[in-house]
Amino acid sequence: MKIAPFKVEEWMNAYEMDARYNIAETCVDSVSLDELFELTGENKNAFWESFSCQRLTYGYIVGNPSFKKGICSLYKTLQPEEIVPTHGASGANHHIFYSLIDPGDRVISIMPTYQQLYSIPESYGADLQMLHLKPENGYLPDLEELKKLAIPGTKMICINNPNNPTGALMDKELLMQIVEIAKSVGAYVLCDEVYRHLTQKDEWCESIVDLYEKGISISSMSKVFSLAGLRLGWIATHDKDVVQACLSHRDYNLVSCGMFDEMLADIALKHHDKLLERNRSIVRTNLEILDQWVQMEPHVSYQKPQAGTTALVFYDFDLPSYEFCERMYHEEGAFVTPGDCFEVPHSMRIGYAGDTQELKDGLQAMSRFIRKLEQEGY
Repeated sequence: MKIAPFKVEEWMNAYEMDARYNIAETCVDSVSLDELFELTGENKNAFWESFSCQRLTYGYIVGNPSFKKGICSLYKTLQPEEIVPTHGASGANHHIFYSLIDPGDRVISIMPTYQQLYSIPESYGADLQMLHLKPENGYLPDLEELKKLAIPGTKMICINNPNNPTGALMDKELLMQIVEIAKSVGAYVLCDEVYRHLTQKDEWCESIVDLYEKGISISSMSKVFSLAGLRLGWIATHDKDVVQACLSHRDYNLVSCGMFDEMLADIALKHHDKLLERNRSIVRTNLEILDQWVQMEPHVSYQKPQAGTTALVFYDFDLPSYEFCERMYHEEGAFVTPGDCFEVPHSMRIGYAGDTQELKDGLQAMSRFIRKLEQEGY
């Protein structure tokens, strides 16, 4: 099987660990285990004593029941038996395509979005159709275009809400309109929801699984809960056939998730309100800092994100995005992601949910680089 290079991940792998000012990171500022126990108020010593005496078996093959109960608390209608734990959301996305998509199946995906949602089905020989999100539509799907693409027999519509990289947010009304289009052709709707709940306003962020019997929600402990090191995600759906297909294929490539990972995730989800309060405060504070910087810099522009942790920022210099970002990284230490990783030239994705001081320092470094480009006459 041939698959396109994963542009975002290759970029991050090459530069992330040595970045001076990492404002490409998309997780909310990660927590240590000490911080997790402090935030949740759980007894750390009791946890370690309990875990240390357990034999390190495969654990619960279909997921720790308490962990799955915690996942259900993030939805309105979900039951534990409708959840398939995976190795991260990236594992969940891959597993869905691996379990459901055959050569020739029509799959519709938005762009820009996380590359998994189009490159994986394309590699399986799907009839891939792209729905391009436009700034004049607020980076929201054009429903008339979607109707044209969703011909009878369409297998799956892939969306991402909140959107990576733009931070656009689809409300319930728009999601229901997408559901109606999917229903008309019998298609699944796969929604990558890894940034769900990280809103700029105090409002419930809808999940596709609560709106559509053939909706498939993908999420994880990484972005929203600052625990990417657990490498733990999940597939959630009411469709029993999808659950069974995923469990059947899972026996070949996953077997089970880690006992330790699921026990820690269980603690986090029991206190998800405390983690969400912390992380919403971070994304709201930091987005205002980013917004002030964008307004101050005449050479950059964006549509202010409504949710999530990322912003797609355009610049007006005659410089390809890879060259722009590589030069800025080496010359001033600011690390962001080239827009060409998302097929959007003359732009960059900024992750604004990390350490607040690092964001400020990174933006100052970007300003220094912009002044340098001005002097060079770009």
